[in-house]
Amino acid sequence: MSSKKSKKTTKFTDEHAAVLQATHKPSTAFSKNARIGSMAAYEKLYRESIAKPEVFWAREARELVWRKPFSKTLKWKAPDAQWFIGGKLNVAENCVDRHAAGTRKNKAAIIWEGEPGDKRVITYAQLHREVCKFSNVLLARGVKAKARVLIYMPMIPEAAIAMLACARIGAVHNVVFGGFASEAILDRLEDSGATAIITADGGWRRGKVIALKPAVDEALKKYHKIKHVFVVKRTENDISMQPGRDLWWQDEMETASAKHEAEGFDSEHPLFILYTSGSTGKPKGILHTSGGYLTGTYSTCKYIFDMRDEDIYWCTADVGWITGHSYIVYGPLANGVTQLMYEGAPNEPDFGRFWKMIEEHGVTIFYTAPTAIRAFIKAGDQFPEKHDLTSLRLLGSVGEPINPEAWNWYYEKIGGSRCPIVDTWWQTETGAILISPLPGATPCIPGTATRPFFGIDAAILDEYGNECPPNVDGRLVIRKPWPSMTRTIYGDKARFHKTYFSDYPGIYLAGDGARRDKKGNFWIIGRLDDVLNVSGHRLGTAEIESALVSHPSVAEAAVVARPHDLKGQAIAAFVTLKLGYESSEDLGKELRDHVGHVIGAIAKPEEIHFTPVLPKTRSGKIIRRLLKELVTTGTISGNVTTLEDVGVIELLQKLLKK
Repeated sequence: MSSKKSKKTTKFTDEHAAVLQATHKPSTAFSKNARIGSMAAYEKLYRESIAKPEVFWAREARELVWRKPFSKTLKWKAPDAQWFIGGKLNVAENCVDRHAAGTRKNKAAIIWEGEPGDKRVITYAQLHREVCKFSNVLLARGVKAKARVLIYMPMIPEAAIAMLACARIGAVHNVVFGGFASEAILDRLEDSGATAIITADGGWRRGKVIALKPAVDEALKKYHKIKHVFVVKRTENDISMQPGRDLWWQDEMETASAKHEAEGFDSEHPLFILYTSGSTGKPKGILHTSGGYLTGTYSTCKYIFDMRDEDIYWCTADVGWITGHSYIVYGPLANGVTQLMYEGAPNEPDFGRFWKMIEEHGVTIFYTAPTAIRAFIKAGDQFPEKHDLTSLRLLGSVGEPINPEAWNWYYEKIGGSRCPIVDTWWQTETGAILISPLPGATPCIPGTATRPFFGIDAAILDEYGNECPPNVDGRLVIRKPWPSMTRTIYGDKARFHKTYFSDYPGIYLAGDGARRDKKGNFWIIGRLDDVLNVSGHRLGTAEIESALVSHPSVAEAAVVARPHDLKGQAIAAFVTLKLGYESSEDLGKELRDHVGHVIGAIAKPEEIHFTPVLPKTRSGKIIRRLLKELVTTGTISGNVTTLEDVGVIELLQKLLKK
């Protein structure tokens, strides 16, 4: 087979590279109205936040409602941080009550759209009523402060209501992504010691009902501490209900009182446990507390998304991930914004679904993942071109480094070359965004998350703890504590210390490789455990993937290492092509040479496998460990419960046998 397009149109050039790496400054109009409108303003406030972090964070925290003021901003003895000591607040009151009692009472808090097309609008007053009612339901069924509650839900408003009700009564929620199977539920139940579950009969995904309650039932065959399972009736698929234990959400809410007085909890009161995805062995439960976490999510929403009262904000994440916690439930609602929530897949019924919703609802801020953007690119420009996207004023990227090709497509095709893009770096453990452009101030360069947020002392260190010079790869660290940082791994403080603070005493190790350019911009090159060692050269998988995707024919790429007798490791690349291109030996050679041109000969993949699909979770993340297992052993036998399409495994195994 040969490429349908000539080599002339697919060749990568230095001019093309210059376009990809062009600097995009905020428009004068955007900067004029932004909270931070210039780099001078950013640098002045950043210097203060680093020199006097306690002054900066205390000022931010005091914009929240405190039942009892804090007496001290920070107590720090690595790895233990306590923020806003002595202060008491209620997280749900800050996200709901204070808006429902004021001028935002009749403002939409959540505009929800189900995958089949059903819609709901919930005002702040209505959200307050629902949260109060479910708080009373939980209390009446014996759920008290510090009790652990597992939430396993589709993307429906009840998921946010459940989280806020737990926060309101001081219960500790653990949200499990609805794409996980019963084994993952069981692991999290056993580790957290949960006594209640909130779930639904099912949810809609790609035109089909995804049953949820049966997975809960399967997990509960081996876990016997659950007293009650609250079930939302969403899809009305047949499920079993155990009398006495299982309760219909709608029935419980019908008789519950809508009056509930929020109680103040200590700033360090545990808010939620969230288990990191893709972990092997014992689940790693990241614990976040109340005052510091809310301050971090509130302030990052305010400055990075430049949130305004008139905005319609849409984060496409699932509440089962940290992005859904911080930038769907807590951060946006603390800012009193109106947000869009969507239940289903981005390509149901086709790849125009997101753009249709942006046009219909007048979305102004759109926050999504690079994996989704690359899928949209592969689907074709005809889908966004059918819709009016001029309501958008700001775009965001989250989840992994966004390659320049995807950044430019996003900027031009979705943002109309007028919307700043905030390329955000952060983690489950950090709780909130730590590195990102400020849209009214920071010149954006595709591929870099640019500069640290206020109060974040980020650096690149070598293995001996020395700060790396500009443009030298090293380990990304944060040298000072910040309010939204995780406090521990639930039930395993020794593991917490060893994982994050043992390499450099008193300094948080992010686990990501990165470099910093001469202008101070941070370039994330991938997880440290995703770094390849080829003939003694350390290469980041993200960097090679970005080089591949910068080629005009490539929609998406995943790079893994396989053992090599001489080199130690060899690079294997899996590539999906854009529409209009076909795989061929010539194109494979062209891609290898292209990587050599962009990075250097040492980075050329040893082998390139063309595939129509890559193994992904339902949230769109590529599961590289399965590809690594495939190129190493020729088969895949590892855990595949998080895969959206298990059929991908058979396809890939056949591919490698050719």
